Amino acid sequence: MFSEIRIYYEGDVRLKEGFRAFFGEIEERAKAKGLPFRLIDTNGDPDGDFGIAIRSNPNAWNILLKDSEHPHSQKQSRALCTKNHWSASHANSIFWMVEMMESWFHADKDTLGKFYGNGFKRSALKTNPRVEQISKKDLESGLRAATKATPKGNYFDHKAEHGGRLLSLIDPKLVRQAAPNCEKLFAAVLARFS
Repeated sequence: MFSEIRIYYEGDVRLKEGFRAFFGEIEERAKAKGLPFRLIDTNGDPDGDFGIAIRSNPNAWNILLKDSEHPHSQKQSRALCTKNHWSASHANSIFWMVEMMESWFHADKDTLGKFYGNGFKRSALKTNPRVEQISKKDLESGLRAATKATPKGNYFDHKAEHGGRLLSLIDPKLVRQAAPNCEKLFAAVLARFS
């Protein structure tokens, strides 16, 4: 058994509270088992920070969460281990936001609309309920077009601030249903508490 759970996420420190809310169920279950739960921003070097973590915190369950940037492949985690000279066993601790974190927002368009309010153009977003099948290009152009006329402004002009707030507001259950790789992360971690 491990001594704590550490999720190293790709992105700005301002996303931390959003991820904390989003992973609230995991944090509660960890605390119930007496395990510390930490979220650690990698702010530009997720592979480097994860590599340090697996060497310096071997008793923790170190988890890496990052954007896939393209359609996900089952071989992607093993390839990342090979590239970084990590043991292949770490592949089971690497999880993906496919193709990027913003796909999760598409799983809860109602919350996205409430957050942005007047001027939000929901029709600019792809309607595919399997959000991991939406390309990064379409995620970016859709979110930009949907938010540009809102009082809060274009999402990508305020990505860290808006991203963190949206992560704290969207429904993890909806995301887990629409994003198989998100469900894989929740299932893997929650299974350790059974």
